[in-house]
Amino acid sequence: MRLKLRLQTKLILIICTLLALVIASIGGIFNYVMSSVLEDQIGTRALKVAETIAGMPEIRQAFYQPDPSAIIQPIAESVRETIDAEFIVVGNREGIRYAHPLPDRIGKEMVGGDNGPVLEGRSIISRAIGSMGPSLRGKAPVFGNQGEVVGIISVGFLTEDIDLITEQYQSQIEWVSLMALAVGIAGATLIAHNVRRSIHGLEPEEIGALYTEKKAILESIHEGIIAVDRQGMITMANRYALQLLQLPEDATITGRHIEELIPNTRLNEVVRTGQAEVDREMLLGDHEVVVNRVPVVDRNSRVTGAVSSFRSKSELYRLAEELSQVKRFAEALRAQTHEFSNKLYVISGLIQLESYQEAVELISREVDVHQNFVQFIMRDIPDPMIGGLLIGKYNHAQELKLSFEIDPQSSFRDIPDTIDRNLLVTIIGNLIDNAMDAVLACRDKEVKSVVLFLTDLGEDLIIECEDTGVGIPEEARNAVFEKGFSTKEGEHRGIGLALVLHAVRKLNGYITFHNSPVGGTIFTVAIPKNMEGGNPDGG
Repeated sequence: MRLKLRLQTKLILIICTLLALVIASIGGIFNYVMSSVLEDQIGTRALKVAETIAGMPEIRQAFYQPDPSAIIQPIAESVRETIDAEFIVVGNREGIRYAHPLPDRIGKEMVGGDNGPVLEGRSIISRAIGSMGPSLRGKAPVFGNQGEVVGIISVGFLTEDIDLITEQYQSQIEWVSLMALAVGIAGATLIAHNVRRSIHGLEPEEIGALYTEKKAILESIHEGIIAVDRQGMITMANRYALQLLQLPEDATITGRHIEELIPNTRLNEVVRTGQAEVDREMLLGDHEVVVNRVPVVDRNSRVTGAVSSFRSKSELYRLAEELSQVKRFAEALRAQTHEFSNKLYVISGLIQLESYQEAVELISREVDVHQNFVQFIMRDIPDPMIGGLLIGKYNHAQELKLSFEIDPQSSFRDIPDTIDRNLLVTIIGNLIDNAMDAVLACRDKEVKSVVLFLTDLGEDLIIECEDTGVGIPEEARNAVFEKGFSTKEGEHRGIGLALVLHAVRKLNGYITFHNSPVGGTIFTVAIPKNMEGGNPDGG
């Protein structure tokens, strides 16, 4: 079975291998540079000494003496011992030695074959094999009284001595390299441990799987998701966020500053304070959205960025409308069942009391009222969604012991197909519910009624709902359409009129209200049949 190395071990091996390669490369380069520099320095040193000896008056005059060697040899040896050179050889133009570290070689011919340029009057540094072995030598010409070349000065160091010095330095470099490698291994181990801890001990395969899962999850969420770092640069955004920002699905916004796309964002404030913001409303382009902003905190409790999720308010309202419709249908069925149960109990009691005439009259009266109401709905409000809603509200009002009436002059037959029936149901249903709640909250009034008037005459659809409640206080008139605001007690209030306002705006209409002469409130909604000619502000 193949052995699978853990991430920490892989990192240590990779870092150590790279470190060893780097150290070896640096060591080789340093050794090469050091050898070159050392040879240059020794060659230059030899050349300077050779030029200095060649310029000595005693040396120059010695070439004109009967025994030049007697004068030159002591001087050359004294200088050689002083500079610790391997040899200083002095010869004439023919290459015959006048000075040599080995006296028995004086008078013999110089070897190496590199005297040509010197006899032409040039000083050189050369490598050659002389009588004492391979050497690095500096050579300078000796000029006579007439400026002619009369001799050659050769100062040399054996290459094996140079190599020995280089090896000593190389040994030091190797020790330093080994120490650096040991420190590097320790550092690699520490780095690998920190890396493993920072990625929560996950292996590369696991990280890849998590990335794939995260991407799939983000794309499956029907909310816009945007993440930023501490500097406010976008690090991630899903497809739905691009849609709300009205950008192409293949657009790349990572690396851009969040304020370039959302100038009124508060993500930078969340990064700065580390405080989450939940269910905040804001305008994102043409969309009203509900936003949640949460800081990203690492294991050291430091804020490293922030994530924002946002969803269009229109979708939230659509969900609320669907829930409201389900609730209305359920309430209508419950009310109808409850009301007819009561009627059946009354009829059953009358029959048991043998009051057959009263039972027949009650049945006839209920049938007539219900049939008249249904026939009126079918004739003047033929839309099945709106008609079904009104019948349900009528039954619910009967259960609540309220009077719910539809003005006999109502007519709602001419509804253009371009107008969303769901929005009309939201408006009418919530206005009726709000009116019933207002009437029920007013216990000291004998007359508890809700009257609805609908008309399609003219260029607008008019919806008017009047109740006999207590009305709206003057100080609350500017807040009645705000989400969560309500003049009635209890939880989960302040939703209906906000939904109404939203639906009215979607239909380019407007809504107004004023106190009724009988003490309640009259809400009036006008919706243009021609959607393009409506009120753009919606109220």
